[in-house]
Amino acid sequence: MSQAQNQRLVLARRPVGEPQETDFRMEHADMPVPGPGQVLVRTIWLSLDPYMRGRMSDAPSYVPPVAIGGVMSGGTVGEVMESNADGLRRGDLVEGGNGWQGYAAVDAAGLRRLERGSLPPSTALGVLGMPGMTAYCGLLNIGQPKAGETVVVAAASGPVGSMVGQIAKLRGARAIGIAGGAEKCAYVRSLGFDDCIDHRGSDLPGQLKQACPKGIDVYFENVGGLVWDAVFPLLNPFARIPVCGLISQYNQTAPSSGPDRTAGLMRAILTKRLTFRGFIVWDFASQQAEFQREASAWIAAGQIKYREDVVEGLERAPAAFIGMLQGKNFGKLLVRVGPDAAA
Repeated sequence: MSQAQNQRLVLARRPVGEPQETDFRMEHADMPVPGPGQVLVRTIWLSLDPYMRGRMSDAPSYVPPVAIGGVMSGGTVGEVMESNADGLRRGDLVEGGNGWQGYAAVDAAGLRRLERGSLPPSTALGVLGMPGMTAYCGLLNIGQPKAGETVVVAAASGPVGSMVGQIAKLRGARAIGIAGGAEKCAYVRSLGFDDCIDHRGSDLPGQLKQACPKGIDVYFENVGGLVWDAVFPLLNPFARIPVCGLISQYNQTAPSSGPDRTAGLMRAILTKRLTFRGFIVWDFASQQAEFQREASAWIAAGQIKYREDVVEGLERAPAAFIGMLQGKNFGKLLVRVGPDAAA
């Protein structure tokens, strides 16, 4: 690839069921040129997140899907290479949504300038970025944990789930995680969770009940499926359920088999006075500054810990994304697209 070209991954076709690497196509295009009010950004870090599976589908959703032949969407941290905008200059670090590509010419108004500090820039896509804010806003606005209550979170070793449990502990609640595998469960416990249940082990319902002798007051839903089946009977009256994701269902091509449980669910919602609320992080966009301030202080004080799982090279993004949907990542999944500073 010459210096005058841009490397980018586009959606070649809409996946049916589990995505395949052939659903993506690497292209080389002319280097984008920034217009008035725009900047040229060189991607350093690309975030891979479960929500991207929904962007590959043309089913109705809260945002339009990625077009066939369009660059896959995704959060990025990058370096400004050219600027036609006030407030940003060459060498600045910025966070935005520039997608799966090496360079992007974008409106400066859609970028957040990052200060170079003690934490790596990659944290703007994880513990101090969208995943961290998702945990913060979903738990505190919808879950509203109180001291002494029991909070359960699925996918507890991931960037959202690990943050949920640690914030719950800071609020004085018990935190029980659910994760896949002994190593991930050990990591979750090392974060200060009261316990972590391996959903790949035997008798998930029984182990979860033992870990939650007083029932569950808040369940932060990231997974659905068999994990939800184990949680549902343990929900206490007035339990709150922030519904953040349903990763176990993202690749389904047909409704789940088995009995229709809608009537039982609706009865429990009524008799236990349960609160379910689905949410998207930017429902709480006005709280971004508050989140940044409070989360930064927690990290500086050692009260919040995080883990990153780094893949090298844009060309490896499809395989890494597919692996994430299978639970193969361990921590916030990131692709290092380029060096930290331009040569």
